[in-house]
Amino acid sequence: MNCKSKIKNVGAEFPLPKGKSENRNPEYQTFSGPSLYKHNRCGFTLIELLVAISILAIVAVLGWRGLDGIVRARVALTAELEQTRGLQLAFAQLQSDAEHFTRASDIGRPTLAAQDGRLTLIRAVYADDQPSRLQVVAYRILNGELIRRESIATRDLSALDALWKNSISGTDADTPAVVLQSAVSGMTLRLWWNDGAGWRIDQGSATTAASGLEVVLTVQQNGPASRMTKIFLLGAS
Repeated sequence: MNCKSKIKNVGAEFPLPKGKSENRNPEYQTFSGPSLYKHNRCGFTLIELLVAISILAIVAVLGWRGLDGIVRARVALTAELEQTRGLQLAFAQLQSDAEHFTRASDIGRPTLAAQDGRLTLIRAVYADDQPSRLQVVAYRILNGELIRRESIATRDLSALDALWKNSISGTDADTPAVVLQSAVSGMTLRLWWNDGAGWRIDQGSATTAASGLEVVLTVQQNGPASRMTKIFLLGAS
């Protein structure tokens, strides 16, 4: 801060007020020559203002970068939480279908078809004060989304065969589809057979019933692909 003194010529003579002595009030004195009166003015120089503006600009830039990083991290975290929640719901639905899985030996017809990207099974449906019924459930990867379709529940095996055929052939488009998870690029399936061979891909030719199902979902969203694996017991309810 720069302070400068201004000197003014205020006149030749200032008379003393009546009744006042020269020693009692030094503010009023008589001068025979020019009087010097000092007045201070204080302020910022241009350089000081430029330095202050530069510091404020640097602080603003740093604050903006920090805020932008927080916003980006929040967006990424929200997307990851939504993805995790969708996977949890998808696996929970698979768990429910696997628990109510109906074995082929119970109804004398195929009840499971598991190829990569396509899973079709028959499950039992229970309702209060009603007899148990059967329905066809299909999982598909369509346009990067994991969808689930379920047919109407029925006790008529002929109707069940027609529903199974439509689901296997992909002609069940009229059945409402529920999107379980987006950004899914693949679904790999393996079955556990009780014949000593362990895990293998379903070839549709096994004679013994499978007791386990392994589902691997490949999810890719704003980064490298990640693989989520879940194993289910078939008919464990």
